[in-house]
Amino acid sequence: MEGDKVQIFIAMAFYIAVVIGIGVFYAKRASESSDNFLIGGRSLGPWITAMAAEASDMSGWLLMGLPGLAYWTGFGEAFWTALGLIIGTYLNWLLVAKRLRNYSHAADNSITIPDFISNRFKEKKKILLLISAIFILIFFCVYAASCFVTVGKLFSTLFDVKYVHMMIIGAVFVVIYTFVGGFLAESASDFMQGVVMVVSLAAVLIFGVIKAGGVSEVVNNAKEIPGFLEFFGVATPQVAKDGTQLLSSGGRPVFGPGASYGFLSVISALAWGLGYFGMPHVLLKFMAIRDAKELKTSRRIAIVWCVISLVAAIGIGLIGRILFPDVFLSAKGSENIFVHMSGYFFPPLIAGIVMAGILAATISSSDSYLLISASALSKNIYQSIFKKDAKDKEVLLVSRITLIIVAIIAMIIALDENSVIFKIVSFAWAGFGATFGPVILFSLFWKRTNQMGALAGMLSGGIMVFVWKLLLSKFGGIFGIYELLPAFLISSVAIVVVSLLTKEPSKEICEEFEAVQVMGNE
Repeated sequence: MEGDKVQIFIAMAFYIAVVIGIGVFYAKRASESSDNFLIGGRSLGPWITAMAAEASDMSGWLLMGLPGLAYWTGFGEAFWTALGLIIGTYLNWLLVAKRLRNYSHAADNSITIPDFISNRFKEKKKILLLISAIFILIFFCVYAASCFVTVGKLFSTLFDVKYVHMMIIGAVFVVIYTFVGGFLAESASDFMQGVVMVVSLAAVLIFGVIKAGGVSEVVNNAKEIPGFLEFFGVATPQVAKDGTQLLSSGGRPVFGPGASYGFLSVISALAWGLGYFGMPHVLLKFMAIRDAKELKTSRRIAIVWCVISLVAAIGIGLIGRILFPDVFLSAKGSENIFVHMSGYFFPPLIAGIVMAGILAATISSSDSYLLISASALSKNIYQSIFKKDAKDKEVLLVSRITLIIVAIIAMIIALDENSVIFKIVSFAWAGFGATFGPVILFSLFWKRTNQMGALAGMLSGGIMVFVWKLLLSKFGGIFGIYELLPAFLISSVAIVVVSLLTKEPSKEICEEFEAVQVMGNE
């Protein structure tokens, strides 16, 4: 291994050692009970709640997928997607966080999202519990796969090692420390990783602007690419049959005249914000804070982090295209622009620390996905349905076994190194947003919502994501809209219609709803 790569490896190895240390530190508390392992005993402070929620949410997509999108097609799509995420983040913290924290505690001290949905409607046959747990397992396998793809691309690019080997090594590392430390280790490391991510993004952006000659130079050069710097337009790289961008006789990348980024495209991008209402890994952080009154502080921290990170990620992609126009000639290759710029701007040891931001983003997300998947099977299916008398230590063991199984499935999905991270994440994001988002919102804010309405909403939303993505989107036109939006709307309509056509909630459910509403006004 070359000297520069050795230094990068040392920096990343040190970072990995710190993360493992955090897992070992919390190992004893995590093993005390399944509650501690899965939700940390509701003991998170406002800073860790905010940073852990955002870091686990953004994943490697923030440092690779979004900069890659901006590098490949320009400002338009990346901007509207980021704006949707910022709006969704703010509304989720403002509307959902406090009420979910209070309601999950009131509803039999629910410690998972399926628990809350089931307990909210006092169901006896646990149908909602089972279906929500199944959807969590399906979509988190896809989500975890996107993280493993990120790790594989990062290390194979850095060290010229086969992608599959690096992907598996990264996945095994995440499994080990999550297996040992549980939710508390995941949340504490997510706080540290959130700091690493935002500092890394800011550092690469600042050096990129300086290297490019300032903001005005970046803008002037970007305008030469048709559609690249437009709010309602996208660049159109001209590609060969294999997806590789064509080069001119002078060696410059060839672009078409640019394409319109119309109303439907804007709505599709903004619809990403709807996903937040159904993200189990974010919602769980709301439920885990020690005091609901501290969520206001968490909200401010989260929004500032989110804005800085998303703006920097887009900026890196745009500047990267100006400074290195012909380095990446495919959509999947463009997702390495952050890695390339880090290695170009900084000495190897510093570059390794900066690029640890990608590792941080990946770890902070994949550990959350694995942990919630483990809780879905062990707590919500195994203990609640199949073996109600299971002892806590037994549930803890099943949680850890499930964690390993989900990781293996995710690794199988991630074997394709040609996967585009942005596309994988967008599908899983739509799945969670449409399956759980409407159910969570109506459960928290509409007293008339009943069990049958919630069931109809979950099934219609989750199934429609697959139907729209795999079938209807092929027709183009209005059917080309991001599947999250139609699936979210259909789920919402199903909840309202079915709830109104079926039996009203019991007196006990209504009284609990009203009691939580009073708590929210205090």
